[in-house]
Amino acid sequence: MNVPLQEPVHFIGLGGAGMSAVARVLLGQGLRVSGSDAADSRGLRALAALGADVHVGHASGAVPAAGTVVVSSAIRATNPELVEARRRGLPVLHRSQALAAAMNGRQAIAVAGTHGKTTTTAMITVLLRQAGLNPSFAIGGDVAALGVNAEWTGGDVFVAEADESDGSFLNYTPRIAVVTNAEADHLDHYGTADAVHEAFRQFAQRVPEDGLLVACGDDPGAAALATGVPEPRRVRTYGYTGTADIRISDTRAVGSTTNSVLSFAVDGLDAQQELQLSVPGRHNILNAAAAFAVALELGVDPAVAATGLSLFSGAARRFEARGEGDGVRVFDDYAHHPTEVRAALTAARTVAGEHRVHVLFQPHLFSRTREFAGGFADALSLADTATVLPVYAAREDPVDDVGGWTITDLMPGSGAAYVEDPSEALRLVSGHARAGDIILTIGAGDVTQYGVQLVARLRERAVAAEPSEGTA
Repeated sequence: MNVPLQEPVHFIGLGGAGMSAVARVLLGQGLRVSGSDAADSRGLRALAALGADVHVGHASGAVPAAGTVVVSSAIRATNPELVEARRRGLPVLHRSQALAAAMNGRQAIAVAGTHGKTTTTAMITVLLRQAGLNPSFAIGGDVAALGVNAEWTGGDVFVAEADESDGSFLNYTPRIAVVTNAEADHLDHYGTADAVHEAFRQFAQRVPEDGLLVACGDDPGAAALATGVPEPRRVRTYGYTGTADIRISDTRAVGSTTNSVLSFAVDGLDAQQELQLSVPGRHNILNAAAAFAVALELGVDPAVAATGLSLFSGAARRFEARGEGDGVRVFDDYAHHPTEVRAALTAARTVAGEHRVHVLFQPHLFSRTREFAGGFADALSLADTATVLPVYAAREDPVDDVGGWTITDLMPGSGAAYVEDPSEALRLVSGHARAGDIILTIGAGDVTQYGVQLVARLRERAVAAEPSEGTA
């Protein structure tokens, strides 16, 4: 879909990760941008510094007299700015439609998947930047190696994260489509797992006839997708499976437990290369193999691709270090699906070594908690202790018979506890941890704020344990 953008472009909910990314790209292209959000934030201030006309709070008066209005699926129909825009007859586009318009004329790489798309998009961008391809990009999270979540460079290549949660990834027509996995999720939108897989099938078919689908051969959903792409479109699979076009092998950790990198080999498509990653987890090795496949398609030398991947230090809220206190390291992760939680805790196990792993988990959405309670219980059982907070409702209304207890009730005798009060949860989690242990805060809601608070508690504990002056 290619919808022209009329200036100014006004974003309702400008501070969101996806919305701010599109706004950054349009500002880079020289378009006039305005927007609003419910609360002030560092992201809003950064966009204002780039020239956006920013408003805090939602009011009909913030809507410009003309131009285009951009919304995300999180914006309700009753929002006063959206009501006003529709009353005036202004064109209203979804965020994905605005990004598709911004990518027009560029060689687009769109990364989709139930899990891993943010990290994979970031890896591809860091790699291609190192290779000198000067890509523009739009990512659903900040990336340390890039400094921002989006940028317009004017180059020929545009790398974008493609969100399947609301079906909006079907607005893109990428020359290279990456599918990291295709698994049932967002059933509040799709209704059934079959509908999720059908949406991914449609996404793959949006690749033009001279394009390429890169799909994970280890994931059943993505592998099935790869077998159904009509010719002459090409398909490249990656993974540990022996049938993958790019095969992963010889995985090992190099260095100490606290400061190690993952080393592994990739073989296939006339390329044999050893790669190294500074981010943990088998899932990140798979993400890196996807990035490597994209690089080969764009003509990047395998050794240059390896160097680019070695520079990747992670995306925000993807096993992101929050600090250390009293010998306990605290990490934060955006995982909000059982498969993601399992991957995060598996990675934490490798980092912790012989020490223990403690998790503070906040379920995201009542519908997801109800649907996947058993999966969450199984995944959280990988931790030595699991403390579960109330459900973060996000766009949903509360449901009386679903809560964090829905998960912990399935974990009797496992060291799991449902704790309604966040302060009590922090006290409990920090109390479990000893020197060498890891605490992981997990969830897509505001649980991310608790990592820093846990570090502060642990540091206070360490100071309190120090002998006072004059003590023998």
